[in-house]
Amino acid sequence: MELRGFKNRNATPGYIYFEGEKESQNSWERFKRFSARAVKGELFVGLWIVLREMIKFNIHTVQYPLQKLQMFPRYRAIHKLLRLFESGHERCIGCGLCEKICIANCIKIDTKVDENSRKLVTEYSINFGRCIFCGYCAEVCPELAIVHGGDYEHASEQRAHFGLREDMLTPIDEFKAKKQKEFPGFGALSKDADKFVKKTPLAY
Repeated sequence: MELRGFKNRNATPGYIYFEGEKESQNSWERFKRFSARAVKGELFVGLWIVLREMIKFNIHTVQYPLQKLQMFPRYRAIHKLLRLFESGHERCIGCGLCEKICIANCIKIDTKVDENSRKLVTEYSINFGRCIFCGYCAEVCPELAIVHGGDYEHASEQRAHFGLREDMLTPIDEFKAKKQKEFPGFGALSKDADKFVKKTPLAY
């Protein structure tokens, strides 16, 4: 095999060579070149847009933290542990599915069997320093015990403060005031749940 065709480096017919800009000979030519490069029509268009928004006086700035933007319903923010509607006890049954499916390995669950031979969750924590907020734990939960709330602030100076169970569980005062936000999904309450749900005799 001959390499004669590959050694021919000549450009194909019709190729246009670009010589580049000629070097300026004096100061006046340099000034004209600078003016042509610096002053464009797009510059005045951008300045006009900024001036037009300034004279509207319609300020879009949110005064954080006094004002906060409302997050979308599907936004995956800080986790929340919900309580049972009829008894007020937490919904988590300690099945451990959320811990098994967590791809970031940030959920920790410890359970024990109480005197009534019922499984009791003794520890539930999420390390938000490692959590990637994928939402798998909320999707796999059979009791709809863990969901994603709207609180997106989880800054802390200590890693131990991330994802404590007491912080994620709905406070009992907030639950009694019926401020617990229900999320749609398997096991969620219907709009007319007050008519059908009765308080169970067993406290669980």
